[in-house]
Amino acid sequence: MTEGNHSTVTEFILIGLTKKPELQLPLFLFFIGVYVFTVLGNLGMILLIGLSSHLHTPMYYFLSSLSFIDLCQSTVIIPKMLVNFVMQKNTISYPECMTQLYFFLVFVISECHMLGAMAYDRYVAICSPLLYNVTMSYQACSWLLVGVYSMGLIGATAHTVCMLRVLFCNADIINHYFCDVLPLLELSCSSTFVNEVLVLCFSSFNILVPTLTILSSYIFIIVSILRIRSSEGRYKAFSTCSSHISAVALFFGSVAFMYLQPTSVSSMDQGKVSSVFYTIIVPMLNPIIYSLRNKDVKLALYKFLEKRSVL
Repeated sequence: MTEGNHSTVTEFILIGLTKKPELQLPLFLFFIGVYVFTVLGNLGMILLIGLSSHLHTPMYYFLSSLSFIDLCQSTVIIPKMLVNFVMQKNTISYPECMTQLYFFLVFVISECHMLGAMAYDRYVAICSPLLYNVTMSYQACSWLLVGVYSMGLIGATAHTVCMLRVLFCNADIINHYFCDVLPLLELSCSSTFVNEVLVLCFSSFNILVPTLTILSSYIFIIVSILRIRSSEGRYKAFSTCSSHISAVALFFGSVAFMYLQPTSVSSMDQGKVSSVFYTIIVPMLNPIIYSLRNKDVKLALYKFLEKRSVL
């Protein structure tokens, strides 16, 4: 490794999800299926929203951005993991590891804040429907997206720059299936105090701020729904939020389990299971959660398929 990186390690060995050889092929087949489904689902959602004029609303504008984030996040992690399933020695070079770490952080942090922005959108739609088009204008949505991606870029840059200063000496075995912050810090032979403080501060901010935004939004949403007299109206209002609540619970639950527990009691094996949920399973499920239970998306898909059959 070059002197500027202050490390004698030129490549890392990824342990992966399991050390059992008999599980490598089944896991390879499972995750390649998951990746294909993730790519088709999220790419299909982006194209469907882009081609369907009646889906050109703030809600679906955010949903297409979420699909883009999920698609990119899966692509950063899964292809390399699939290669490692069929290789005898699962290695990744130092530059590749830092690059993977950077882009993983960009998209995982962006997803945290995107879910918060989507909760705010639902709050405005249900609590202030008459002002929705004014409050959630194209310019306002664009600025929200700029803020979401800025949070991802700032957090990823801070973590990666600090990681480049860490000494790894001869420790090169990462107990994970991709390059993540905590598994890399476990290999350090130099002080990681700054990195650990950074992880705690940024993780707290990137989890708690969107969580508080989501909770406060839904408190006002629930109050507004309870004021609706008809049961049909209450059901219709709540149904627009149920998918978002499911995705939020799954994503933030697994992220919090991984990053907000003390280092002394954390287990990388438990962390790997948690990571699978928010890096692989959630991006696959989001198109299902947000689309198959949505009448507008079903109608847009039906019209699209109808046009294709006519052509």
